[in-house]
Amino acid sequence: MNKMIESLKAFAVKSKRVWLIMKKPSRKEFELVSKISAIGILVLGIFGFLIAIIVSYFF
Repeated sequence: MNKMIESLKAFAVKSKRVWLIMKKPSRKEFELVSKISAIGILVLGIFGFLIAIIVSYFF
C-alpha cells in the first residue's frame, strides 16, 4: 500500500512538471499535426481495405 502511494506521488510530481512546460500550439503547428494525422489514418485505412480484399479473395 505504501509503495502504491509513493508511486502516485511520483506520478503527480511528473504530471505537474509536464503541465508547467506545456504551451498552446500555434495555428501552423496544429495544421501540420492535423495533416500528418489525416495522412496516417488514410494510409492505415487503405492498408486495412487491401487486407480485407485479399482475405475475401482467398476465403
